[in-house]
Amino acid sequence: MTTIAGPVLQTWLDEHNEELVAFRRHLHSHPEPSGQEHETTSLLMERLDVAGLEPRVLACGTGVICDIGDSEGPMIALRGDIDALEMDDEKDVLYRSQVPGVAHACGHDVHTSVVLGTGLYLSHLAERLPGRVRLIFQPAEERVPGGALEVIADDGLHGVDTILGLHCDPKLDVGKLGFRAGAITSAADMAEITLTGPGGHTARPELTVDLVRLAATIATELPGAVARELGEVGPIKLVFGALQTGEAANVIPTHALLRASVRTPSMAAWHDLPAAFERAVASLIAGTIAEAKTNYIHGVPPAINSAKVTALAQKAVGLELSEGAITRAEHSWGGDDFAWYLRTTPGTFIRLGTHDPSAGDDRRDLHVGHFDVDERAIGVGVRVLTATIERCFKG
Repeated sequence: MTTIAGPVLQTWLDEHNEELVAFRRHLHSHPEPSGQEHETTSLLMERLDVAGLEPRVLACGTGVICDIGDSEGPMIALRGDIDALEMDDEKDVLYRSQVPGVAHACGHDVHTSVVLGTGLYLSHLAERLPGRVRLIFQPAEERVPGGALEVIADDGLHGVDTILGLHCDPKLDVGKLGFRAGAITSAADMAEITLTGPGGHTARPELTVDLVRLAATIATELPGAVARELGEVGPIKLVFGALQTGEAANVIPTHALLRASVRTPSMAAWHDLPAAFERAVASLIAGTIAEAKTNYIHGVPPAINSAKVTALAQKAVGLELSEGAITRAEHSWGGDDFAWYLRTTPGTFIRLGTHDPSAGDDRRDLHVGHFDVDERAIGVGVRVLTATIERCFKG
């Protein structure tokens, strides 16, 4: 196989960097929330069509799939998520979001631009590829259980041998890449508990069930109770984000509602969590006259990176950039629906450094209104994906 990365790729990036940055800035100023990425989809379809490719829109109405090359060799898929978050953009920049209440505060505009740039570069080399490359521009990553399931339902993984993805990481300087075999993200579930009791007067709590106290007990003790029910299958992080009950200071309420997020890097724990959660709640209300109804909602599983593909990607980055560009990614307690792809297809999810070293310690975290990136990360991302594709083709 003729080399597709290295100097020839850098020359192409020097010529097309301004276009990719402009594309990213357009997406950033015109963000669209999950399931509503119509303009983004049209823009991608138009640009890929101009490149002589044959993209198609997903059956769900947003998102794009596009294959490059027609060799009978292996197929490698690249995923870029295209949706934005429903929150305000608080930056003072020319490309600030023009859509109130919607912002690319998670870097999906960067992911999309990187995958597009990789695809545009490879479109000129399609006849030299010993296999095929599939571009997956996925909608609705931010909506549980994730647009990855729409891609899979639309045969987006059909014929795919390996899948690659990357995610902006403001903890890493631009030019640095984070790798981790095994669980790199966590399962992200939601759970709801509805408590009911007869209510009563706060002067006589012994005659009824003190629902506020019981709700507080559940909020503080349930994480440990669920962990004990799970045993040794893996760590969890159960955190309540909402507790609603009562209004009057002298009235014991009849209803309470608690909502929590539940996270784990363990696939075994993820499978066992619904039953363990229900048993733990039952143990905490035992001996009271309260009743509890639980609703456990699986979100996304943990993203489990293939050790083999991760090693190939690290090797590629070492050769394309330098060994100094490689760092070990920390496990994240956050979730990403890239995990759905990794359940059936070997691949790796790479952390892409986006912090400008000249900004000092002002690291703009994900999901905050002032999030932004060092746009040199776009070119780095194209180099990483292209070099990894080449390494995966070589095996």
